[in-house]
Amino acid sequence: MWTADAARELISRKYGVKVSTPTVQRYLKAWGFTPQKPVRPAYERNPKAVERWLKKEYPDLVKRARAENASIFWGDERGVRSDHQAGRFYSPKGKTPIREGTGKRFRANMLSIISNRGKMAFMVFTGKFWSKVLLSFLSRVIRHVKRKVILILDSHPVHKGKETGKWLEADGDQIEIVFLPAYSPKLNPDELLDQDVKANAVGRQKPRTQMEMTHNLYSCPHRRQKMPHIARRYFHEKSVRYAAL
Repeated sequence: MWTADAARELISRKYGVKVSTPTVQRYLKAWGFTPQKPVRPAYERNPKAVERWLKKEYPDLVKRARAENASIFWGDERGVRSDHQAGRFYSPKGKTPIREGTGKRFRANMLSIISNRGKMAFMVFTGKFWSKVLLSFLSRVIRHVKRKVILILDSHPVHKGKETGKWLEADGDQIEIVFLPAYSPKLNPDELLDQDVKANAVGRQKPRTQMEMTHNLYSCPHRRQKMPHIARRYFHEKSVRYAAL
């Protein structure tokens, strides 16, 4: 992980030239380098599996979906807490801005799916995420889409549970689940909806009660459903651009 100090040390060792850290920073800026927060992929992530997904498995899935007249969706579940913070605010140097919020801790959850054409479906709930919740949502998805759905999910235990498997055996002609490579959330476009909802439904709204937060959590994706061009923009993000096919 390169820092200005590390680059300064390298220059000193390799060329015997001592320069100050600000000088190194100016050079780095002139060469097009900027300080950035590093990406933090999991150790368990398999780069070969990711490459295989991008170059082989997903393109083959698109071909099969077209042949079967099926719709491809990406799905995810998210939990949102009342203390979620989003956004930054200007303030005089050394004076941290203060934004009041409730001291109570409560949460709500949401399941959602999106397609690269901007179609969306979602469900808000406050209880535990388990098979019964997922299967209730999938039943809604079948009614909502009205043709076969190929749903791409992560490897959450509920997604791979026995109850889910039995339900899929009975409805396999209407919905099929395909799993992303393990520990690869950046490949899921629904993560962009996740960030959008957390920022606009909770982070900037500062709900006082769980009922208010649940209402906000419903209202934000409901508005997005009416603006499919917003959902299509998620697929412009570099990490999920492959899914725009």
